[in-house]
Amino acid sequence: MIKAILFDLDNTLIDFMTMKRNSCEAAISAMIDSGLNINKEKALKLLFKLYDQHGLEEKTIFQKFLKQEKGEIDYRILANAIVAYRKVRTSYLQPYPHTDYVLIKLKSKGIKLAIVSDAPKLKAWVRLMSMKIGNFFDVVVAYEDTGKLKPHKSPFEVALKKLNLKPEQCLMVGDMPHRDIAGAKKLGMQTCFAKYGNQKAKKTKADYEIRDIKELLDIIK
Repeated sequence: MIKAILFDLDNTLIDFMTMKRNSCEAAISAMIDSGLNINKEKALKLLFKLYDQHGLEEKTIFQKFLKQEKGEIDYRILANAIVAYRKVRTSYLQPYPHTDYVLIKLKSKGIKLAIVSDAPKLKAWVRLMSMKIGNFFDVVVAYEDTGKLKPHKSPFEVALKKLNLKPEQCLMVGDMPHRDIAGAKKLGMQTCFAKYGNQKAKKTKADYEIRDIKELLDIIK
């Protein structure tokens, strides 16, 4: 019997990459409007190349971008980029359709809820509270809690300890087969692949696969 559901955050509860892409497009447009002489599509490719190198949570990504393109940081251009990025990020910071409904139903059934994310702790909490779903969760495990990234077993172990449950009593839901699914399976947890958050993955070893988060309600019946 499933007593707890553990969720990844980005691209499982929130459409993170759509938010990131649109926010970055706004930032690049703001830089160009401020005087940066560069083709928009070229700039986006360069920016995401930097994200690949430094991680999607890199705080100084626009500084690195400007230093690479201009050889220096123009703070007028930088400020405009940050303002534009934040405006669009806020407007796109929404949970996937049916998420609120599903979380309410799960809580009403007495199922514990947890987050296991590779994101920094403050950013994870800001996203949860911005989407107004933070109070649904009994446990939130983020990068600082272990210093390890999934599929390392430590983040999952910390969540299980805080939930006071055994692995077989828990279901892990995530969009990354090699991180969320593989890491949870190492400990003997049940797993569910969030297909809606990752259309590219063809094969997974998950116990379940869902195309809408509301399908979770059928799994826990």
